[in-house]
Amino acid sequence: MAAQVKSIDELINPTDPAWPLVTQWAAGATNRVEILPPPADDKRAEALVATQVTTRSPMGAIIYESGGILVDNGWIRILGSGHPRLPRSLPGWNFGKSFSEAGEQPRFFLIADDAAGGLFAIDGGGLGMEIGKVCYLAPDTLLWENTNKGYGDFIGWCFSGDLELYYETMRWPGWQDEVERLDGGKVFSFYPPPWSDGPSIGERDRRPIGMAEWYDLLMGKLKPENQC
Repeated sequence: MAAQVKSIDELINPTDPAWPLVTQWAAGATNRVEILPPPADDKRAEALVATQVTTRSPMGAIIYESGGILVDNGWIRILGSGHPRLPRSLPGWNFGKSFSEAGEQPRFFLIADDAAGGLFAIDGGGLGMEIGKVCYLAPDTLLWENTNKGYGDFIGWCFSGDLELYYETMRWPGWQDEVERLDGGKVFSFYPPPWSDGPSIGERDRRPIGMAEWYDLLMGKLKPENQC
């Protein structure tokens, strides 16, 4: 049974908002960070209510105060309330995947993804990792990995972590320009796919496909015990 849904007035925290903290992290970032402006007030309020988190939390602040955040030329896309360059809000992208009505406790919560097809999600009990921790579904292993980070620590890692090292096997020469042109609603699909044997990622054919198509393809490839 879904919990009672909190109103927008209950979710906006004017006395202790997390947004100044998020912008402070962004100002000190060592990776390139682009904060996309939020949509109209009714749209960002709708996204916050659908997510049911307060603006006292970094997640609520990012949803309400941004359309999303692009990191490292858009390699990592952190979901907010939606923007033409990142046309997926956090609750909109999760709807039908992790929950079906506002207030429902999700088994997992998709919060970000990357241009190579990796998914970041908070384990709500459905991933079998650790509740409350951000987990990563790697497209080359098709396994969920526990990052051992909560949401706030994950954002900090996106902003200032060693992404070059983390993605060393998934990037190719000139990826920056290609990724910068990639629509935030799409992802690169590789052939042969990352989970199969073959040449280095830069020598594989690649083309952009829609995130919804990629998500369905990825879920279809997971073993039952790894499906979310």
